[in-house]
Amino acid sequence: MKLLSVNLGHPTAVPYTDQAQGLTGIDKRPVDGPVRVTAPGPKGVGGSGLAGDSVCDLRHHGGDDQAVYAFAREDLDAWERELGRPLANGCFGENLTLDGVEVSGAVIGERWRIGAELVLEVTSGRIPCRTFQGHLDERGWVKRFTRKAATGAYLRVIEPGEIRAGDAVEIVHRPEHGVTAAMQFRAVTTERELLPRLLPAIDALHTGTRARLHKYLAEQAG
Repeated sequence: MKLLSVNLGHPTAVPYTDQAQGLTGIDKRPVDGPVRVTAPGPKGVGGSGLAGDSVCDLRHHGGDDQAVYAFAREDLDAWERELGRPLANGCFGENLTLDGVEVSGAVIGERWRIGAELVLEVTSGRIPCRTFQGHLDERGWVKRFTRKAATGAYLRVIEPGEIRAGDAVEIVHRPEHGVTAAMQFRAVTTERELLPRLLPAIDALHTGTRARLHKYLAEQAG
């Protein structure tokens, strides 16, 4: 298991985002050399966990629970075959393109060591948005991505550190509850009835998902 590329984005003006200044950092490109990764701070204040990476819409992106976004090269390859076009590392807006790592099937609370120092923890899957669809220029993309539920994973920073392309990825902790990033994604999008099944992972869940789970349980209790 290894890190194929570290991908950073810079503010770019586009017509397909509702960010106030019309900017997005979704077009991420592989970089050479080391990149420092740290916890960026709470959502709405903190942006990306990667030094030099831009998050333009802090309402929906960035913050400690979404400090890093990872996607599997194998899933990009599958989309290449389905879409009939090449997909470069970083084109899904991911910070880390990984090889040999089950990213969407990673367990909430699973921890990865990348390189010598960095430790990350899986918090959730990625929900597609209008900006993602506009960036890829694929009609109906949000629905297609949602239907496949190969979401990649958002991660929080447990131990900061520097990483670079080629670093080894090691799973250093995997909870036994079996709640995956893909299951979390389905629970908050198309299969709300799955929300109670996320309870065993509640301590490591994205704070937004925790709020949805508590609301659902309260509704069910009457």
